[in-house]
Amino acid sequence: MGYPSVERRRVLAAAALGRESGVPGPHPDNGEPLHAVAGEILDVSPHLITIETPDGTQERLVIAPWATAWHGADAVPADLAVGAMVMMRTLREGRVVERIWADTTRITGTILSVSGRRDLTVELDCGPHRGHRTIVIPYRATGRLRVRHPQFEPGYLFDAIGTRQDGAALALLPATSQPTYPARSVPAPPPAYAAGQSRISGTVTWSDTFDEEERGAAYPMLERSDARCHEAGTSCAGLPYLAIGSLLQVRNVCAGRTANVPVVACGCLAGRFCDRCVECDTSPRGRITELSPFSYVELGGDLIKGCFNAQIGLG
Repeated sequence: MGYPSVERRRVLAAAALGRESGVPGPHPDNGEPLHAVAGEILDVSPHLITIETPDGTQERLVIAPWATAWHGADAVPADLAVGAMVMMRTLREGRVVERIWADTTRITGTILSVSGRRDLTVELDCGPHRGHRTIVIPYRATGRLRVRHPQFEPGYLFDAIGTRQDGAALALLPATSQPTYPARSVPAPPPAYAAGQSRISGTVTWSDTFDEEERGAAYPMLERSDARCHEAGTSCAGLPYLAIGSLLQVRNVCAGRTANVPVVACGCLAGRFCDRCVECDTSPRGRITELSPFSYVELGGDLIKGCFNAQIGLG
């Protein structure tokens, strides 16, 4: 017998707890909604971009005069190459583009090995459900990454943002300061966190390992048998246990936007980072959830900044 779907799990849990099942999606008080649109560039000009979405649909969108882009570095939207895979933040029912990220990837894991003299090749363990990943750090980016990741040694955590190029992942920007402890030595949560508190503050990040166009969250504190992840249940943020299918209410404190996001995956790797986000003010330590790119962008997050200060509760 298979596991129930995420939506079915949410309905069953609400019935068992005697509460209404929440509805995924943005909060109505957010103001003008943000939409995430992804696809492959078919044509681009200073004012228009045409893409093919993952389901094969062609979309033609207006590029706002103030729009910006990133493709390994800041770029003019019209200079992006045909064939690049883009994630876009859009307004006005998804028809006006204000921010574009091209061929952008996030590389998060535990270092297994490092080789090379100029360009470095790094093999990462990205968790039991994400497998191993081999990445390249170009020589031009090694200095910037080493400043924030001084321990380029097996057993230490690594988190960078980069681009996909010719089938390889290039790490270009540090997404965080590397924790000082090995990945297996996560600090215990502070006693100040109460198990019954309704909202918890911390860092929210993103990962590109979700399904295409999926809106969802990976959460660290899941029952291991429920998540089918033997490394679940670790966090320095004092999070309560939840189940796959739970609905998280995630608030981006920096952007003032809130959405109900379903827990669709195990966030065991995110739970090993006891870092802070400093996008606006300084968050408490600990990654409290990891979002899909679609959910992250629609909550006002910038893929290059890599995190936002957040509060979470049950949706």
